[in-house]
Parts: sequence; C-alpha cells; structure tokens
Amino acid sequence: MDIADRDLGSYVAEAQRVVAESIDLPAGYSLSWSGQYEYMVRARERLSVVGPVTLAVIVLLLFLNFGRFAEVAMIMGTLPLALVGGFWLLFVLGYDLSVAVGVGFIALAGVAVEIGVVMLVYLDQAIRRQSHAAAAEGRELGRDDVHKAIIEGALLRIRPIIMTVAATIGGLLPIMFGGGTGSEVMRRIAAPMVGGMVSATVLTLIVIPALYLLWRVPRRPDPG
Repeated sequence: MDIADRDLGSYVAEAQRVVAESIDLPAGYSLSWSGQYEYMVRARERLSVVGPVTLAVIVLLLFLNFGRFAEVAMIMGTLPLALVGGFWLLFVLGYDLSVAVGVGFIALAGVAVEIGVVMLVYLDQAIRRQSHAAAAEGRELGRDDVHKAIIEGALLRIRPIIMTVAATIGGLLPIMFGGGTGSEVMRRIAAPMVGGMVSATVLTLIVIPALYLLWRVPRRPDPG
C-alpha cells in the first residue's frame, strides 16, 4: 500500500481506527500492521528512550563544565528557541514529523548546546578579566563593568559562531538538494538542522548574552 500527501503514522492510526469500527473479527483471528510502519514504531520506541537519555547526558556534561546550575538552566531553558527554525523549515518544505526528523532535531540540539557553551565560556572569561581589572583599581564589579564585559565576550564569539553555522549549513545543503537512493530520508534529517541553525545563531548571539546580563548584573546600585 502506497500513500501520498500525508505521513505514514497518522494514516495507519486512522486505518486502524476505521478497521476497528468496521470489522468484528471472529474468534481465533487477529490483524497485524507490517511493513515500513512496523519499523517506524520500533524506531519511535528507541527514540523515546534515546531522547531523554541524550538530554540527561547534555545536562550532566554542562554541569561538569560550568559547575553551576544557573548556566545549565540558561542553556537548557533556551534550547527550545533554538529548535524553532527547524520547525519553520519543516513547515515550509511540507515535511511531516517522522523518525528521521526526530534524529535531525537531536543532532540540532547538540550543535545548539555546543555553540551556547562556547558563548557562555567566553562571557565567563570576560567577566573574570573585568573583575580583576576592577579589583586592581580597588573597587567592586559594577553594572557598567558587567555590561562592558558581556559585550566584549560576545563580540569575540561572533566570527567563530558564524563560521560554525556557515560550515554546518554548507555541508548540509548538498543533502537537502541531492537525489538518489535514501535522499528522502537524508533530507528529513538535514532539514531541522539547516533551519534550526539560523534560530540557534540568533539565540546564541542575542538571547543568551541578554540572559547572562540579567543574571550577572549586581543587584545593588553602583556607588556614586
């Protein structure tokens, strides 16, 4: 049975509902749904385990790297925003959610977390440099110092992040527009990453520095 203009999972779910409503099986008879749907169900069950395990590993590695839950929460809390571009590109291309799309989103989440970590590491380093400079002048770190440090650290990461995003998208575009055996599956893996890299870049360069500023700015007023 071949289907068109809809995803396999929803078609089989509707077919199962219609069959259940229309057919009363005699005793000793049973129905099974086989083919690609059977493989899709198995892969979905694996993804239901792999997805949470992947997120748990990411959280653990982030905590081991930063040692503070605030920065871990900053990255993980903004991670859904990094995936928005992937959903938009899927909508534009007319792709349905599938196992291949799920794999693409898992890969996108890894890359988005990676560039977010790079940004936070440089922001931390800029804050430490500014803190040492303020201590050398015999004063505490103030709001202006934090703001200056965040701008300095974010500017240092613009070129590397843009290069990473450009290299990722450039490597995936041949898959997006390629043909041949397996191209349908590969395009659905690549599509979330291509679209998501755009929103992940905006998130990393704008949203994360802003959140970092809100977190690190001193709550007390600057003297004078």
